[in-house]
Order: sequence, then structure tokens, then C-alpha cells
Amino acid sequence: MAWPSYLDEYEKLVIRMTTPRVIVDNVGCNNATRVMIDSARKHGILLEAVQVLTDLNLSIKKAYISSDGRWFMDVFHVTDMDGNKLTDEGFISYIEKSLGAVHNSPTPSKCVDDLTALELTGNDRVGLLSEVFAVLSDLQVNVVESKVWTHNGRIASLIYVKDCESGYPLEDKQKIERIVTRLRNVLEGDNVIRSAKTVISLAVTHTERRLHQMMFADRDYERRPIIRTNGDSPIVSVQNCLERGYSGVNIHCKDRAKLLFDVVCTLTDMEYVVFHATVKTALDRANMEFFIRHIDGTPISSEAEKQRVILCLRAAIERRASEGLQLELLADDKAGLLADVMRTFRENSLNVTRAEIATTFDTAQNIFYVTDSVGNPVDSKTIEAVRREIGLDKLRVKELPSIYHEKEERDDEATAGVGGAVLESLGSLVKRNLYNLGFLGSYS
Repeated sequence: MAWPSYLDEYEKLVIRMTTPRVIVDNVGCNNATRVMIDSARKHGILLEAVQVLTDLNLSIKKAYISSDGRWFMDVFHVTDMDGNKLTDEGFISYIEKSLGAVHNSPTPSKCVDDLTALELTGNDRVGLLSEVFAVLSDLQVNVVESKVWTHNGRIASLIYVKDCESGYPLEDKQKIERIVTRLRNVLEGDNVIRSAKTVISLAVTHTERRLHQMMFADRDYERRPIIRTNGDSPIVSVQNCLERGYSGVNIHCKDRAKLLFDVVCTLTDMEYVVFHATVKTALDRANMEFFIRHIDGTPISSEAEKQRVILCLRAAIERRASEGLQLELLADDKAGLLADVMRTFRENSLNVTRAEIATTFDTAQNIFYVTDSVGNPVDSKTIEAVRREIGLDKLRVKELPSIYHEKEERDDEATAGVGGAVLESLGSLVKRNLYNLGFLGSYS
């Protein structure tokens, strides 16, 4: 490495110590690519590393995390979303470069520049999004991108917009005030005023982390579901390991994309630090165990705090759970397109549980998850009627990636300890993690 002439030896040493060492290995594992990270520890570095892998649409099959003392050593077993190892050398080089920068610079994030961000939270109901997008269309506001999550009767949405006439972020203060007022009236509904919020911002942030923060601030974790779910709720338990000064968190749930990000994001925003962790997935199930402390170094101190951690982690996992049928809209972008699509959904009593809206080269690429008004699967005749009205060539039922369609039965190991799993001893976990990180020659 060629050093700038103005750096002295001490400055060079600091750079070497704080720059993560990243190794991507395709030899050591038969069915996944291993990504190994070795770096000085700082608060939030685990979230930044997981965020990089998640934003690159990688599926994390296993992870071994150890960051006790002043050092951070992780191994991630990753595949693409179809379960294949990574083979593109250019892509691998980009992963190494991105992870190598997490300690010293802001993490590249999935956010949208040069647009105005609308943050909406409120009470969810059938037809709400139809009213929101109708207001924006009426006020000549173009929706460029958006993500919508619903959970326990609440809704959070980040909507990135620009002015239809100028094509630039919103600047007219009077227009902004009209947007805020009308959207707040929509969110409040007939008589529900609980925490309905509309915020307009030009701040750049990671969209999905911000959605977690919005729903956490809205205290969605304290509410009960108002629509029917699939019943496959995550199992979360918390125990204190007082002799080691840690709190142990064990999670067993259905595996899905971005699961580890959602858990680590929530722990970080709740100001906990993960010192050791093991993540394993088998077919469609995930088992995760974390040993955590507060930022000040203390473990969880009360039963009430334990229950809050359990509720918050359950909520973090459930927010992105894909309840409902997945529909994909591909159409030429035009003014009022979303308002028209959402009106059709509302007129056919479809409830949107999650949405991902994007515009690429004047083409709308939108994903919607829909159920009927009480959370049941939608009748196929209703779906076909909606498709005919919107356009059979524009709206189609989208299959999930093949990684979620594996038909094999789970093995006994994957299902062990479902009902009240007991955390492994911390000493065994650390020893195993050191072996997986390459610091022990054998482990038995």
C-alpha cells in the first residue's frame, strides 16, 4: 500500500488498526461463500456490516460473531437469494471494498437523494394508502419511491417525492403545509388521533432502519394484532448470565430475507451491544443467540426490561413478515398511477400489508402484499378481477425467490428446543466462535 507522504508512522499504524480486514472465501464451505471481517471494535459496527450484506441482497445462512475486548471478529456464510455461492469477481471485490470502509466512513445506505421524504405513521385501515396517494396526486406530487410497513394495527411509511411541475424536491412552504395538513387528516381518520404523524424532511437516512425507528417510537410492540396472521410467531427468550455479566437472547423463528438486519438494528437502536452471537438457518427456520449488554456495560436488570426486549424483538421480526399474496406491478410511470391502483385495491376490499414502490427509467416497479379486509387469503376470483381492471400485462402474481420454496423436511437439529430453548453455555459459544473465526485449530 502506498502511503501519502504527509503521514507519520503513528498515523499509518492507526489507519492499519482501524481499517477492517475483509476476506471472502469460496473454498472453506461447500454451499455458501464465507465473508470474514476482522477490525477494531466500535459501537454499531456489527449493524453496519450486516447492513452492507443485506443491501447487496445477500442471504445470511450462518454467522459467528465475537467482539469482546477491543476487537471485532465475524464470519458470515452468505449466498445470493437463489441459494447460490458468489462467483462474480467484480461483485466480490465490491463486497470487500464496502465492508472495508465501515469503520472509518458512513455506511453506503439504501436511501434516496435529491427528493423530499414524507414520514407517515398512524392507525392502519383498509383503503388508507388509497387516500394517501390520492391526496398526493391531487396536490401534484409525484411519488418516486416508497416503503410501507404495517404491524399490530399501525402503519409506517417513508414516501420519497418530488414536485410534478419542477421535477425537484418540494420547496414551496405553503404547498408543504397543505400536504402535511391533508395527510394528517387522512391518518387521523374518523376518530382515531393516537400518534398520527406526518413529517417532511430532506434528511438522508437508511430507509428500512428509519422504518424500524418510526414503528419503535410509535410503540407498535405494545399493541395486539387486529388482523389474522399465519400463527408462526417468533419465539424469543431472555436470560441473564450473571457470572459473565451478559444477558442472553435466544430467537427461534421462520427464516427470511433481512432477518438478521432487523434483529441487530433493533438491539442497536435500543442501545444494546452484541458481544457474542451465533446464527444458524436450516431450510426455512432460523436459530439465533446473542449475548448482550447495555452501552454502559451492564446486563438487563429487571423482569420488565426483559419483557420489553422480547416484545420489541418480536415486533422487529414481524414488521417485515410478508402476510398476504405478493403482487408485482410493472407499468409505464404516469401521474396518478399509484392513486388509481390503490383505489382499485380499496374497491375490491384488498388490504395492503406491505409495499415497496420504485421508479426506474420512467417505469413503475412496485410490490404489494395483500390480504382481504380481516387478514385472510384473497379469493382468486377477486385477484383476477383486480388484474383485469389494472391490466393483465401490468399486474401479476409474483412468486417468492426459490430460497423460500425448498420442500425438504426440517432435520431434527433445526427443530431442537423449540418449546423453551435453553441457551448454550457462554464458554462453549466463545470456544466454538473462535474455532469458526480461525483462532482455534480444533473444536469438539
